[in-house]
Amino acid sequence: QVQLVESGGGLVQTGGSLRLSCAPSVRSFSSYSAGWFRQAPGKERDFVAAIDWSGSFTRAAESVKGRFTISRDYAKNTVYLEMNSLKPEDTAVYYCAAAFGNAAYGSSSAYKYWGQGTQVTVSS
Repeated sequence: QVQLVESGGGLVQTGGSLRLSCAPSVRSFSSYSAGWFRQAPGKERDFVAAIDWSGSFTRAAESVKGRFTISRDYAKNTVYLEMNSLKPEDTAVYYCAAAFGNAAYGSSSAYKYWGQGTQVTVSS
C-alpha cells in the first residue's frame, strides 16, 4: 500500500503561483508513474498533468498547458506541480496519484493510489 501526501495548496490571487508537492510513504517513488488531478465543487475529477517513472515523458491538460509543469525530484522522492498564471477557474482540490507502469497516464482509472488532496483557491 502506498500513501501519498500532498502539500503546498493555499489561497492565491489571480496571476499568482503555487507549487504543490506529493511525497509517498514508500522508499522509492521512482518505481511509479505519477499524476495530478483536480476536482472543483460539483464537478468531476479532471486530469491535470502526469509524468512517467523515468521522468522522460509528461503530459498536461489543454487548460493548463504553458502554465503548469509537472516534475519529479528523485533525490527528494517527490513529485511537484508548479502552477503559474493561476486563474479563478483553477480553484479546486488537487490530488496526487501513483500508477504502476512507465507512462504519463491521463486517465484516472490507470492510477492505483491517491492522496487526500490539497485545496487551491484562486481569488479574482
